[in-house]
Amino acid sequence: MKNPLSRPVPSQQTVSKRLFWRTALVAFLLWITIDVVVPRQHSIRQFDAREVARLETAMWRSYYDKNPALLFWQLAGGLRQQFHAPFWRSFGLAFLATKAAFVFKKGHSRADYQQAMPDLITYYEAIQKLTVERFDVQKVAALELEWWIVHRQRDQYSYADLAAALEKTSAALYNQPVSSFSAYAALRANAMRLCDETGHKPGATTEASWQQIEQELDLAWSTLHTAVRQVNGG
Repeated sequence: MKNPLSRPVPSQQTVSKRLFWRTALVAFLLWITIDVVVPRQHSIRQFDAREVARLETAMWRSYYDKNPALLFWQLAGGLRQQFHAPFWRSFGLAFLATKAAFVFKKGHSRADYQQAMPDLITYYEAIQKLTVERFDVQKVAALELEWWIVHRQRDQYSYADLAAALEKTSAALYNQPVSSFSAYAALRANAMRLCDETGHKPGATTEASWQQIEQELDLAWSTLHTAVRQVNGG
């Protein structure tokens, strides 16, 4: 007589499947833990300039297309390219950068914008842990916020002012003279000008306009790469 309380014995195939998925889950969690916890450092002077330019253009397009999920994914990819962030850690960094940007976006005055500083400092502290180079976290965060303000307040500042602010930020990040970044800053500021015009002029968001922006960013990041690599004779 069959015992009604007895449980059916799982087949060998079922046991194998369960073991596989448990092993896969443990491996997945181990990968995340190693990615997030284990220290890794690379040189921020080494990056693929063309890929950074491509991702930045894609991020700008996603912003104007109002696609935040894609923008976040692209931002994480950009952080992996520019700062060699590990896969899962790149999403934590992207969250910090996005949080700072949204705090800044809600502001209407310089005092409001300053509220983004704590998040920017935390962001650059995380970047510092990924790099073999040393930089002044507080100074770089403050200069980053300054060029955000200059770009936001275009009725008060010119694109030449934006280029000057970008120069100072790069100089502080890479510990080089401001003059090393003049060409890069001018090119990137011009790319931002083109993007601003593309986003605000009716009918300006054409494929050709985005190609022009990407070409300008490609030149900008290639120029930056050359400037920072020359320090080490690269």
